[in-house]
Amino acid sequence: MNAFDLYLFRPLNSLAGSSGLFDSMVVFFAVYLLAVMLAGLAVFLLITFFPRYRHLRKENAELFIFALASAFVSRFVVAQFIRFLYDRPRPFEVLESARQIVEHSMGHAFPSGHASFTFGLAIAVYFYRPKIGVIFIAAAFLVSISRVVAGIHWPLDIISGALVGVLTAFILRALKRKYY
Repeated sequence: MNAFDLYLFRPLNSLAGSSGLFDSMVVFFAVYLLAVMLAGLAVFLLITFFPRYRHLRKENAELFIFALASAFVSRFVVAQFIRFLYDRPRPFEVLESARQIVEHSMGHAFPSGHASFTFGLAIAVYFYRPKIGVIFIAAAFLVSISRVVAGIHWPLDIISGALVGVLTAFILRALKRKYY
């Protein structure tokens, strides 16, 4: 933890516990919005079974595979490698004043796996469908910031996770263009 993390963490995390409705929204965004994003991604494939959208079948299948690849490589290769090298404690482990409203195991906070996954996914969707990609990016932001409010990540965990996701998507796109 550093001064920057504390400066941003405290006001965001202080919102937790302010109301039941707000806490429910934070929990939904922090835990379940990722599943909604994945369901949204699946819609790209499912709509191609309707005759009106059949012409999008190949491009939407490519979008689906690329977005999943970007998300999984971001989270389970890049972020996991960084976590192997650096085990950073979570806020609830080191701050007595941290309000934790989402259960989580200890350790390995840096970089945020959720941020790397959701931003890798969102940027990949943006490459194919910019207007819908903006919605995915907004969802990735909500997932990420909610994990700070919920007390399970430091702001720099989120920022670094988002950077991992974004950079991974760009690198995979460059590799795809070069070799595919």
